[in-house]
Amino acid sequence: MNNLQVLGKFLDQPILVAKFQKAVPAVLAGTTAAYTAYNTHKAPKEEKINTALKTGITLGIASASAVLAPKIASAITKRELPPSLNTLKENGKNIVDEFIASNNIYKKTKKILNKSKDKILNPKEVKTVFENLSDKKSGQEFLEKLIPSPQNITAKDIFSEIGYLSVLGAVPVAGGITGGIIADKVTDDSNWEEKIPNKIKEGSYQYLANIFMCNVGAGAALGILEHEGITSKAARAIGMTAGIITTGILGGSKIANFIGKNIIDPVCNKVFNKKENNKKYDDILILRDCKKHNYNKKNKEFKERTPEILDIGLHTDDIATVSLLSGLKWIEPALPIMYTVSGYRAGIGYRN
Repeated sequence: MNNLQVLGKFLDQPILVAKFQKAVPAVLAGTTAAYTAYNTHKAPKEEKINTALKTGITLGIASASAVLAPKIASAITKRELPPSLNTLKENGKNIVDEFIASNNIYKKTKKILNKSKDKILNPKEVKTVFENLSDKKSGQEFLEKLIPSPQNITAKDIFSEIGYLSVLGAVPVAGGITGGIIADKVTDDSNWEEKIPNKIKEGSYQYLANIFMCNVGAGAALGILEHEGITSKAARAIGMTAGIITTGILGGSKIANFIGKNIIDPVCNKVFNKKENNKKYDDILILRDCKKHNYNKKNKEFKERTPEILDIGLHTDDIATVSLLSGLKWIEPALPIMYTVSGYRAGIGYRN
């Protein structure tokens, strides 16, 4: 086995994936605490308490939503959740004990296999096991049970998987918006109602441009490739990446801005301007945000929300999506962490 194959098998260990999944809540909790402390530290003295509350509540609810997102997405899309760590250990023990009992195995290899029942093998141990057991059919069958090979998703299952991923991304965004509204109310922000439209618009942008349309682009490209009989992993990865760029980064931004301007703005204008003596919602936005980079003084209107450096960075999750659709299950636990960033940006109404 070459080093890349060894790395792939190392990352594909079911116990490693399960432990990563189990660690996600702690990772998000730690990140929330650290970023809240950082944001509070750099805030002016008179704003420190409100900053701590707003950051902590918004990011905390977005993070909590991200932790719950896999269960919610699985329930909605009828997709089975990955087996628990205890279940994997029990299954692994049975598989290893059965194989050892019916085969003559080198002492060193047997020791590694016994370790694999409840612990993660290091790359060197993975290489040793595969090199010593893959020369026979029984060994190959056992190794496939111990560390299953990635299975490319088929066109038949594309939309089911995309549906799951899209719900998985929607939950943290919705959580972030909810957290942002609660944070504004808790800190006695007199303009909290006026800030809701920005949260909704940024949430729609994050979801459409950075999550949903990218999934659709990857799925559409995957369907075309399979229709043409292309099964190469490299070709699939390149094709799905092209679909993400075309449909998500370029098309998603336009769609999100269109919805924000033609649907969200009119609705919000009606909801938040019930009294005739109130200033128009757009005028309030202009007075509050005219110094921001996205306000055009000459035309007296906000420029469209366009992809920024962090938005492009958020498309790291699309690399994860491509990998997941290519059968690399170890990527899946990382998605809620990435989607939390979109949820937080929606919660603070980043666009303005």
